[in-house]
Formats: sequence, structure tokens, C-alpha cells
Amino acid sequence: MATKLFVGSLPYSMGDDDLKELFAEFGEVASAKVIIDRDTNRSKGFGFVEFNDDAVAKTAIDALNNKEVGGRAIVVNEARPQEPRPRRDFGGGNGGGGYGGGDRNNYGGGDRNRF
Repeated sequence: MATKLFVGSLPYSMGDDDLKELFAEFGEVASAKVIIDRDTNRSKGFGFVEFNDDAVAKTAIDALNNKEVGGRAIVVNEARPQEPRPRRDFGGGNGGGGYGGGDRNNYGGGDRNRF
């Protein structure tokens, strides 16, 4: 089973390939992914690296945790499983807002003000 590592405090200029290259000196990297903010399309400053070999992953943690990369001391540790997050409810369904439907002024009352 693969060992997944969390890598934090990454330089914002670092991409997936840079992250993979940083860890490749320790062994074969199964995957490397910098997390991107979907609104700004910029790095969030952290990512994940996977190794198929637990011993290689441990060596990478020991060698790179608190190492300065691009002017920042990165954090490297074993990733914890993602905790379930509550589903976000954006009020779907009835269109939301207003005072119970009605005319454009949101005064409610159905079709009372329509001609």
C-alpha cells in the first residue's frame, strides 16, 4: 500500500513536477500533487506526495521536514486520512431569498399585484 505524505509551507511558485523532483532523490514517486485554489488558480502552498515503499517515504520525511526550499522551511509528515466534511448547502430548491415569492419587489402575496 502506498504511503501518502503531506507537504506544507511550499513556495507558491512550486508545481507538481517541481514537487516530484524534490522527492525523487529518495526513490520512485508514485504521485505528486500541489493543491490549487479553484477560485484563483494559484497554489495553496501545500501538496501531497505518494511513495509505494514505506521505508523510502520515512527517509524522505526525515530528510526534508523543516528543510528550506525556495526560502521557506517546508513541513513534511505522513498525511492523515481526510476527515468527512459536512455537505455545504447553498439553499437550492425554491430559488431562495425574498419573502415567500410573489412580485418582483419581494413583497410576497403571490399574483395579487399582477395585472
